[in-house]
Amino acid sequence: MAKMRAVQVPQAGGPLELVERDIPEPGPGTVRIKVQACGICHSDTVTKDGLFPGIHYPRVPGHEVIGLVDAVGADVRGWSAGQRVGVGWHGGNCGYCDTCRRGNAFACETETLVTGVTSDGGYADYMIAPSSALARVPGDLSAVEAAPLMCAGVTTFNALRNSGARPGETVAILGLGGLGHLGVQFAAKAGFKTVAIARGADKAPLARQLGAHHYIDNAAEDPAAALQKLGGAKAILATATSAEAMNSVQGGLAPTGALMVIGAVDRLTVDALNLIFGSRSIKGWYSGTSIDSQETLAFSALTGVRSMNEVFPLVRAAEAYERMTSGGARFRVVLTTGN
Repeated sequence: MAKMRAVQVPQAGGPLELVERDIPEPGPGTVRIKVQACGICHSDTVTKDGLFPGIHYPRVPGHEVIGLVDAVGADVRGWSAGQRVGVGWHGGNCGYCDTCRRGNAFACETETLVTGVTSDGGYADYMIAPSSALARVPGDLSAVEAAPLMCAGVTTFNALRNSGARPGETVAILGLGGLGHLGVQFAAKAGFKTVAIARGADKAPLARQLGAHHYIDNAAEDPAAALQKLGGAKAILATATSAEAMNSVQGGLAPTGALMVIGAVDRLTVDALNLIFGSRSIKGWYSGTSIDSQETLAFSALTGVRSMNEVFPLVRAAEAYERMTSGGARFRVVLTTGN
């Protein structure tokens, strides 16, 4: 049987190890993907550290996958060998439960499928994915350009377009890291008056390079007061993984504005009166389903949104993962297979 390379976690908390495996065969409703690139996301710690219950090891992480359909299983419609596809965090859904039928496939009641968590992901030469998890990839995005858009990209783009803000209104991006540097681009390209918020005056040039119209250094001034001087933000996209930072910007929302939380923090302190008297809201947002990923890719190709990436070959996956967890990467880390 033909072999492939894969980087697996042998048990919760174990090391990333490069192994040789049999190339898997697609079953009913699934396709085999020849992986070209796979982003390394902080959420890969879920698999690496065993943060979800019931993960079966050994497991191959990776949910920012771009590749080519290599083989198609039975009962698959609309997909064929040779197509460029992407797979993100959302690993498929049943399509028949009440939640799916309401159009909320991300909260599928019968299957909690997460690429690289409940099934093997993209740190490998090949992987299997349900056809419901596939997104089409535009020809003018390279595999490396497209990979981070399958999680970091769709999370920021999808949250922005569901925030209630309209083109021309003020949108703030809290944080200028792996998510935030994409959020600023999406907001500016979508026609929002874009404000970037981060720590340090040294980040202002990057913020403006990415398309921000204003920059707020939250180490030097009160970001909520600064936003109110600009008329208040219709939406604030909270990408920073700091509850203190999120708390500090809530007062910067305009009436009916929304704080869109996509950075994971333990708990927030909420000023209930500020919410009540301004009809403001705080809302979490799930990354997105396959069609959301596909629309993120299409928008990025159309408008020139691109992730800033550091690229490593698959054989250096352990080193690349450490680069990501160190916080030193600028801004996303992507593995390539050479396929």
